[in-house]
Amino acid sequence: MAVEEEGLRVFQSVKIKIGEAKNIPPYPGPNKMRDCYCTVNLDQEEVFRTKTIEKSLCPFYGEDFYCEIPRSFRHLSFYIFDRDVFRRDSSIGKVAVKKEDLQKYHGKDHWFPLQPVCADSEVQGKVHLELRLSEVITDSGVICHKLATRVLECQDLPIVNGQCDPYAAVSLLGPSRSEAKKTKVKRKTNNPQFDEVFFFEVTKPLSYTKRQFDVEEDDVDKLALKVDLWTASNLKFGDEFLGEVRVPLKVLGQSGVHDAWYFLQPRDNGNKSVKADELGSLRLNIIYTEDHVFPTEHYNPLRDLLLLQSTHVEPVSASAAHILGEVCREKQEAAVPLVRLFLHYGKIVPFLSAIAHAEINRTQDPNTIFRGNSLTSKCIDETMKLAGMHYLRVTLKPIIDEICTDHKPCEIDPVKLKESENLDTNRENLRQYVDRIFNVITSSGVSCPTVMCDIFFSLRESAASRFQDDPDVRYTAVSSFIFLRFFAPAILSPNLFHLRPHHPDPCTSRTLTLISKTIQTLGSLAKSKSANFKESYMAAFYDYFNEQKYADAVKNFLDLISSSAHWDQKIIETPIMLKEGFMIKRAQGRNRFGLKNFKKRWFRLTNHEFTYHKTKGSNAKGEGALCSIPIENILAVERLEEESFKMKNMFQVIQPERALYIQANNCVEARDWIDILTKVSQCNRKRLSTYHPSAFLNGHWLCCKLSADTAPGCTPCTGGLPANIQLDVDGDRETERIYSLYSTYMSKLVKMQEACGSKSVYDGPEQEEYSTFVIDDPQETYKTLRLVISAVQTLEQQHMQYKRDKFRKTKYGSQEHPIGDQSFQCYIRQQSESSTYSI
Repeated sequence: MAVEEEGLRVFQSVKIKIGEAKNIPPYPGPNKMRDCYCTVNLDQEEVFRTKTIEKSLCPFYGEDFYCEIPRSFRHLSFYIFDRDVFRRDSSIGKVAVKKEDLQKYHGKDHWFPLQPVCADSEVQGKVHLELRLSEVITDSGVICHKLATRVLECQDLPIVNGQCDPYAAVSLLGPSRSEAKKTKVKRKTNNPQFDEVFFFEVTKPLSYTKRQFDVEEDDVDKLALKVDLWTASNLKFGDEFLGEVRVPLKVLGQSGVHDAWYFLQPRDNGNKSVKADELGSLRLNIIYTEDHVFPTEHYNPLRDLLLLQSTHVEPVSASAAHILGEVCREKQEAAVPLVRLFLHYGKIVPFLSAIAHAEINRTQDPNTIFRGNSLTSKCIDETMKLAGMHYLRVTLKPIIDEICTDHKPCEIDPVKLKESENLDTNRENLRQYVDRIFNVITSSGVSCPTVMCDIFFSLRESAASRFQDDPDVRYTAVSSFIFLRFFAPAILSPNLFHLRPHHPDPCTSRTLTLISKTIQTLGSLAKSKSANFKESYMAAFYDYFNEQKYADAVKNFLDLISSSAHWDQKIIETPIMLKEGFMIKRAQGRNRFGLKNFKKRWFRLTNHEFTYHKTKGSNAKGEGALCSIPIENILAVERLEEESFKMKNMFQVIQPERALYIQANNCVEARDWIDILTKVSQCNRKRLSTYHPSAFLNGHWLCCKLSADTAPGCTPCTGGLPANIQLDVDGDRETERIYSLYSTYMSKLVKMQEACGSKSVYDGPEQEEYSTFVIDDPQETYKTLRLVISAVQTLEQQHMQYKRDKFRKTKYGSQEHPIGDQSFQCYIRQQSESSTYSI
């Protein structure tokens, strides 16, 4: 989801590797060990939780988390919790990284010391205040100065213990002043509208004859207005502190008026000092990306250069896309946006065919085809991940779920065998798993996505043409991707391919490693299989599979998926689980006199239906769903405005008869459900073009006030996503990312230009400083580089102009940039410096 900013869309995303924690303080009891998990929070909203690592003070998580950030935030926070079965889990410590500091740690492993968790320092949200200093004539005829403080509203206050019933306490701080005044409590909202005015006496009454407006400067400098936000509580522990703002009265200046938004701040004593490593530390790798995307016409020159020229230019090494792979530090950096852009515009197959053909022609030994981390291999990896995600779920997910649930012992290394385990039993368990996974994979050819089949066909033809004396190269060129880089890694790390929510436990991880190794070798069609294994126990185990039927099955499967024919997906009889989890739904009011209350339910989405159940295990026990909505009955899936029920993160699943209103656990979860429900229902013939963004309550729609519950929608439905679940791509955003990479590596582009000039005029031994670039045709490559540099410089100027215009128009203290917004202050400094520099 993008945030709109005057003709420009801003996308935020974060990719996090949660490594391990160390030196967690021991539990005070005799056991000393703790059961710890880690959460990822946007400010105070939890968006991800790792699995719990039991009985450890140095827990290793090894978990990855990626999300699109759908709102503004101030801190990316990580909390370590100690699980308690009988009481509420207790927090051990936290890491809070300010948004403006995220770039400091970009893409690097970093140990962060854990800080204490204190309610006084956990703040988010903003408040709108208006201050006015005026003269008042008292009944006795003397003048005094009064401060009128208007508390208008707050936004984005945190929800504490499932509720937010906020009020504001306003006081004037200074010598001998302690009076505090409170607003009314606003129930069940974290965006309260107060609009209340409070008066404070600022100066002692002056003589009426003193006409000019005069406040002692010393007095004003000593005074400050303090606004505390609280949430009212019915519990004996008292109200919970949400944050405070202190406004020195000197901000009133000559006009005596001040109107601004403020970010709430922690209390002065909120962050107690703590010694380094007293609470332990947490290893994190954070990649935060912010894309500022212009309207599509800005990207036409660069996009046309990439899409049209990259698939037609000869040689392909002179194309704009190939050049990007040459200048990027890591090929993966270039591969991700290139693949997404080419997929979006339906040009991925000719592009990959061209770069793969060039790489195969440069390869001397058929045994080393696609073994390096080239642009070709990275791009095909990325394409398979995007286009093949659903395919993986169909083939591998059911059996991987079973392996993770059953915990059958499969260790076959005699050295690692536990005393209670039997080697023969373990071997048999592992053999059965390998057999089942092998059969599932080799019988899934007809389900392989069309785009993957087309790419494999191209690889097979290029390899067979280049190495005509090797009859197996047509298989190994394809198996090096489908087995080595697709199925084997997905088995090894199912969490990275979204087949499991978390990294498996060590025992299951070992089982998956052994299965992955065996499947990889089976798919490789190597001449001497046993020689592939360094470990003797693996070579002995592989003897089970040294039969011709396995090699035949692999060849048949590879023939099928590398055929030039487009395979139509077979109708899958068995429903495939796409997503499930607890959410809160509003009763649909089928019963005229029934209560329309909210209840927690277990939701399940398959490719056939969307259902909810009373409890998580209801379906397993044979209990039917409380409600079942066939996918073809979903007319639209849209967000529900918060005002409808004073609840955040709500969305609606619209059916022919009624809408089902659902509340997700957090903003990221809500977005995920909306996305996947929209994707699976995208092709429905009766999809709506308009909808009601608010609920139908008290006899009318809250949005348009129409009284008929069947009234057509008043707002256009969001465009929805492509029918193919995997290819949710924004072409302009990907082009912006490619521009950013070119801009980052501009010095290398210039150096590559110099290398082209050098090669054109000097046809001797290659100069060392230019030898890192692949340049087959210096003149053609030089032409492309000139066009790329020109397009990048034009976009750079447009970005600079946008920043200058925004800097000129933006007011510090506005709703978009409240006072206390440190990232904006940073931005102001940068703009001031760049303006000074340019002058």
